[in-house]
Amino acid sequence: MHRDLDERTAHPLRITALLSILLCASVVLGQAPAREIENPRLGYPATFHGKHSEAEPLYKGVLALDEKALGQDHPEVATDLKNLALLYHHQGRYSEAEPLYKRALAIDEKLLGPENPGVAIDLNNLAALYCRQGKYGEAEPLYKRALAIDEKVLGPEDPGVAINLNNLAELYRTQGKYGEAEPLYKRALTIDEKALRPDHPVVAIRLHNLALLYYQQGKYSEAEPLYKRALAIDAKGLRPDDPAIASDLNGLALLYKTQGKYSEAEPLYKRALAIDEKASGPEHPDVAIDLNNLASLYSAQGKYSEAELRYRRALAIDEKMLGPEHPRVAIVAENLARTLRKLGRDTEAKAYEEQVAKIRETRKQ
Repeated sequence: MHRDLDERTAHPLRITALLSILLCASVVLGQAPAREIENPRLGYPATFHGKHSEAEPLYKGVLALDEKALGQDHPEVATDLKNLALLYHHQGRYSEAEPLYKRALAIDEKLLGPENPGVAIDLNNLAALYCRQGKYGEAEPLYKRALAIDEKVLGPEDPGVAINLNNLAELYRTQGKYGEAEPLYKRALTIDEKALRPDHPVVAIRLHNLALLYYQQGKYSEAEPLYKRALAIDAKGLRPDDPAIASDLNGLALLYKTQGKYSEAEPLYKRALAIDEKASGPEHPDVAIDLNNLASLYSAQGKYSEAELRYRRALAIDEKMLGPEHPRVAIVAENLARTLRKLGRDTEAKAYEEQVAKIRETRKQ
């Protein structure tokens, strides 16, 4: 049986300058016959949508100018660091993003104090980076500290608190701690519906994440209307090629695929892939998610040659962008190995199975 990946549910929310809060986007063990990826919905400024090469030199240039004119520890320098880190994060260049996030956090803690909401943003972004790399133990205390800061400073009903609740819930969901995640998701949804409006894009984020949680528990009848409501909100309020719409499509397609509704799932997966390739580029980890999901659908229908091509491309992207020992590399490689077995190419399959075993053994250490 193939393994689906569910990894499409994190989202930006508060914005400081060009900085968006990121959420946990990590590999999750699912119940479906193949493991698909429900990818995080990371929202970015317009400069990020397909214009990474233009944005990077601009951000670097601003950082260099501000460091020279204002000094190494100025608040504007912290903002510049976070903007560049966010760009790298979005590109999957996690090792380059981490030291920038850490330096910005140190500056903000020094200048703003350890309990400032700006520090909570920094903690969230660094935690999201760790989630992307499967470093859940490092992410959890950062998320909890951010939540504590915002509850104390902003109050328990503030939308900023909803962001933190969603982030922590996301972390628990990725680890299969559904009972801990559900009340956090619901509280976040309640806060945002009250503080914003029922058709606000942030409410769509909450609905999407709660739907994924229900999907992973096999509560399909509860998940479907939430996915559909999220998609309707985003289709009304966002550009047609916004990655958030790809996220909604991916979630609904995964639900249909799991129920054997293949003809309903395929056009949704294809549309999600087209959106992410346009918005993020052909080698972004989100594109690998879409490819894996479409391949999983083809495998479920016995279309193994079509599945193989997409698994191979997804694996190449993930190895390059996430690193050869990332948990998601093991999942996609395992999916590819099972497809090759179905095609009667056992020798090739064995090599990928050995790769999977090596990754998982390394992760245990």
